[in-house]
Amino acid sequence: MHRTLISAAVLALAGLVAQPLAAAPAAAAQATTQLPRSVRPSHYEVALVPDAAHSTFAGKVAITLEVLEPTASITLNAADLAFSKVTLAPAAGGAPMTAKVAIDAAAQSATFTFARPLARGQYRLALEYTGVIGQQAVGLFSLDYDSAAGKKRALYTQFENSDARRMIPSWDEPAYKATFTLEATVPAGQMAVSNMPAAATSALADGRSLVKFATTPKMSTYLLFFGLGEFERATAMAGATEVGVVTTKGGAAQAAFVLDASKAILAEYNDYFGVRYPLPKLDNIAAPGRSQFFGAMENWGAIFTFEYAMLLDPAISTQSDKQEVFLTAAHEMAHQWFGDLVTMRWWDDLWLNEGFASWMESRTTARLHPEWHTALNAVNVRDGAMGLDSMATTHPVVQHVQTVEQASQAFDAITYNKGESVIRMLENYVGAEAWRSGVRAYMRAHAYNNTVSDDLWREIEKAAGKPVTGIAHDFTLQPGVPLIRADAACKGSSTSVTLTQEEFSRDHPDKKALRWRVPVTLQMAGTSRQVRALVSDGKATVSVPGCGALIVNAGQSGYYRTLYAPKLFDALGAGFGKLAPIDQIGLLSDSWALGMAGRQPLADFMELANSATPAADPQVWGKIAGVFRTIHSHYQGDRARQKTFDKFAIERLAPVFKQVGWMARAGENATVATLRADLIETLGELDDAATVGEARRRYAGSPNDPQVMPPALRKTIMAVVAAHADAPTWEGLQRAAQAEKSPMIKDQLYRLLASANDETLAQRALELAMTDEPGLTNSAAMLAEVAHQHPEMAFDFALAHIDKVNARVDATSRSRYFPRLAAGSASQAAIDKLSAYASANLAAGSRGDADSAIAGIRDRIKVRAERLPEIDKWLQAAQ
Repeated sequence: MHRTLISAAVLALAGLVAQPLAAAPAAAAQATTQLPRSVRPSHYEVALVPDAAHSTFAGKVAITLEVLEPTASITLNAADLAFSKVTLAPAAGGAPMTAKVAIDAAAQSATFTFARPLARGQYRLALEYTGVIGQQAVGLFSLDYDSAAGKKRALYTQFENSDARRMIPSWDEPAYKATFTLEATVPAGQMAVSNMPAAATSALADGRSLVKFATTPKMSTYLLFFGLGEFERATAMAGATEVGVVTTKGGAAQAAFVLDASKAILAEYNDYFGVRYPLPKLDNIAAPGRSQFFGAMENWGAIFTFEYAMLLDPAISTQSDKQEVFLTAAHEMAHQWFGDLVTMRWWDDLWLNEGFASWMESRTTARLHPEWHTALNAVNVRDGAMGLDSMATTHPVVQHVQTVEQASQAFDAITYNKGESVIRMLENYVGAEAWRSGVRAYMRAHAYNNTVSDDLWREIEKAAGKPVTGIAHDFTLQPGVPLIRADAACKGSSTSVTLTQEEFSRDHPDKKALRWRVPVTLQMAGTSRQVRALVSDGKATVSVPGCGALIVNAGQSGYYRTLYAPKLFDALGAGFGKLAPIDQIGLLSDSWALGMAGRQPLADFMELANSATPAADPQVWGKIAGVFRTIHSHYQGDRARQKTFDKFAIERLAPVFKQVGWMARAGENATVATLRADLIETLGELDDAATVGEARRRYAGSPNDPQVMPPALRKTIMAVVAAHADAPTWEGLQRAAQAEKSPMIKDQLYRLLASANDETLAQRALELAMTDEPGLTNSAAMLAEVAHQHPEMAFDFALAHIDKVNARVDATSRSRYFPRLAAGSASQAAIDKLSAYASANLAAGSRGDADSAIAGIRDRIKVRAERLPEIDKWLQAAQ
């Protein structure tokens, strides 16, 4: 699953507690389950009759299963389903028995009890039932959208992590793999899509069509997919596989890039994994709207992606959009192996799916599009994890999951970003070829089955011929971020380096440090030779050839912070412009994070940012601009001090922007196009009068003149205008949103309405979000957008309208959504309100996001009290 930038979460399910593992030596090999172990399914025959107009469906399923030990009942997962008939018959034939049905809504289960105990053996369980088609992306759901022909409705499914049970009574857990045959009765003229190609389509007497799909491979329930609507499909062959894109009518042209990309990615993955993609087709289905929880989903053979993450509209799409589309496709296609072919046994090891897909998306993008220079983004990925991992509220990559709620909350930056970063570090430690050999062996050994993390480490160790498991356990079974303190002395023609391992913590600096075995790569600046070492038991002494500026974590593949002795940092700062761009970004990142934690003077970061020249790599300037935006936000509410900082930041960024310019130049690198948009937004956020004025001038000009409103900057210009909007401008944007027929552009316009700095307009956006006008899937996004500038206003409003908000947020997202609205606050009052919300609305084991948000608010309060004065002092001295 590909997360959205506005992550969100999941509704607590009280009473769903995992059953203890059986007390036996073999228990360690058993998967966690919330169901009795006495029955195992092997095949589902599903017949579905959706009624989109009335938001209901009728279903039938015949489940081939094996009773493993005598039992009088069968329990499976079911949510919001009403059963009309349940029978069981021996698979070999015989009279069926009718079951007595008992529903446990809290546990999302149904138990079928029979008149006599069932002996071991094969059976066929037949069920007839009805269910609800929802309006948010959970289970079987509908999305309404505008088109040139008027209002339309399409149906899709979203089952991860535990929502197949909303459409199919099933053993809805990853270890219960089975095959599926799906058929659907659908309106004539509409297209039905599933994991496999349609095997047969026949016309029914009432004018509808019966579509029967081929049988799937053995897979987990959460990977099943069904879509229905007025779609169009474009295809291409990638070897023996038919690759397709499915869009609402008229949208296929905007999917041309992802179709071409999918061909290249599939060829790359077939080679890398050493196991060819096994299904006959691979579709990517684009849907209007959005979710607060995810952007795309890896259903085997039928990837689901919201339009904003898949389609490229030439009227508004940017270079960043293009890269994000590629990254999303690469992520979901990697899941066809890591997640679909080989699946984690239980949600404890979710990172085996998501961390690997994230790493593969980054690796593949850098390999297939080197001109984008995305390898430098590894530092930002790492920082995304360390921001959470350096707080006391963090958790290990491999974490024990007991409930559906906890499984949903596991989709976070630790699972994705830290998982990706640890893989990158371990691949660097064992070597790329050995790593790939281990991954290939893992795929061959566990295809169509379930695994735990140690199954992977075992194969990597065999391929590498060196110990890996211990290092992997240190970074995946315990939380936190190592800190490597570096000191050095030149001795003749080499440098003796002393490395000491501590722990980087933002909110518990005095805690006893955990111990990691840390792979470290060292290099003298200006040389190509790297020295590798393993810091174990807290210390290591390493000899590095040459003397000069020493880079620890050269290439930035390690998952740790580096704290240099002052003389070492000064040497790197003096030669900052000569470092490789990725090491420049790494040094900026470490000095900023350590400065904010009070472990290093913040002046060190400010001096580096002040010394960068306009000729520095665009992504180095992107990093600096991002930190400047963060500092600007920390000054929120103290306009005088904020203006002092903004003046400095504008003076640093304006010459860079002057060099980049408003208009693209022929042959410019993609990173320049990205930086251009980034600088316009940053300078706009800093209230740079020249940038805001020029954005307004261009917005007021001819929208069809590419010299005035270049399509690649349309979104950026409008974002600046919307942020600084007055009432007439805001109302003009609303009229444009009301008239817009493109769902993707309409969604963007409504989010822009929610980005206003003006509090009165922000309040109007909140009220608009609770109406039907923006569409149900846009409402939650609008509240989240308001929260970027006005977190307490948005949080208070959401609580005051909690029932309406809940109706507009994915059911699996609510316990994460509300805390994240308040997360940008910096007041004790916000902590008190968030604590009260959590106590009143969340189960004790479901407060991870609330606890993280509270910790973040405390950190922001501390930054304002203790760190901003350091920046004030530096600014005063620099004048």
